[in-house]
Amino acid sequence: MSISTVPTPKRPEETTALRRGWTTGACAAAASAAAFEALSGRGFEDPVTLTLPGGQTPAFALAHEARSEDPSNPWAEAGIIKDAGDDPDITHGALVKARLRPGPSGSGLRFESGEGVGTVTKPGLPIAVGEPSITPGPREQITAALQARNGGRIPDVVVTLSIPGGEDMARQTLNPRLGVVGGLSILGTTGIVIPYSCSSWIHSIHRGIDVARALGIDHVIGSTGDRSEQAARQLFNAPDESLLDMGDFAGGMLKYLARHPVPRVTIAGGIGKLTKLAQGALDLHSGRSQVDIGFLTSLVEAGEQAAGSALDLSEVDTAAQALLACEAASVPLGDLVAARAQQTAQAVVNDASRVDILVFDRSGRLVGRAD
Repeated sequence: MSISTVPTPKRPEETTALRRGWTTGACAAAASAAAFEALSGRGFEDPVTLTLPGGQTPAFALAHEARSEDPSNPWAEAGIIKDAGDDPDITHGALVKARLRPGPSGSGLRFESGEGVGTVTKPGLPIAVGEPSITPGPREQITAALQARNGGRIPDVVVTLSIPGGEDMARQTLNPRLGVVGGLSILGTTGIVIPYSCSSWIHSIHRGIDVARALGIDHVIGSTGDRSEQAARQLFNAPDESLLDMGDFAGGMLKYLARHPVPRVTIAGGIGKLTKLAQGALDLHSGRSQVDIGFLTSLVEAGEQAAGSALDLSEVDTAAQALLACEAASVPLGDLVAARAQQTAQAVVNDASRVDILVFDRSGRLVGRAD
């Protein structure tokens, strides 16, 4: 076996103020193409040029290449360093490797999991149970790349994808909950990572809904953070498969549920995030939506009438501070926020699902609900 290592690939072309990157699927396709060329006796293609589904033609520099020197066991392996651009992607900087070996005549293209790439163990994902967690988009990109280098024909080869260290990285993702064990998933529909789109996170939310539906679960819980998730789990004695790490992506979850409904949906979160939802925001990230104290004041004015008290929020800067002031005056701000948040969420899913809202403070105490 011979091994050589070369510098990491060039960064993707900057097309916006925030730099775009490449998906693990695009990196796997480029690595597979380079390995196929070497396996075919033409040497490692470097840089590797791909045609992505949208017509873009990026070039990837190889960071790793190796091949067998045993003629009875031929294989070739290439690796690409993933550049996720300015997106906060856990796989940024990871080495995505593809090892190709000949398959039986007429077998076509087969995929296997190597180190750090997971295997599907639960139904509901777009890949069958027992298969390597390489989603349809990357499989199609790899197939197209190899066809383009094989006279338009699908070659008879086995593609083994690996990401060294991927099993440890996967513990920080939703893969264990989705039933993907042993490592990461190879993802990416377009091949391009849009900065701060957090497309992989939204993808995980969608796959979590798919798994819940496939298992016949009729109640899912989307939470903005770990504390609210744990509190909601205890409240409902909910199984792992019903829990969705929604984060800031309320819109990403609700819009998918409108098309792929589950009878009951609970949204659980802190007073700040759910105030934004109550205001009508579907992206709850602090950089893309803010709490409007004037909005809370209008809710409080309605609550004061019921409580028979007068409350001044002019010195309040945050939703948490407003909550404390309202509790002292017996104004149920948590319930008022929950009711408005429920209206926002229910309008997105229409009649496809019934939406509940749970509002928690920073200690995990339930301070408001609408159900």
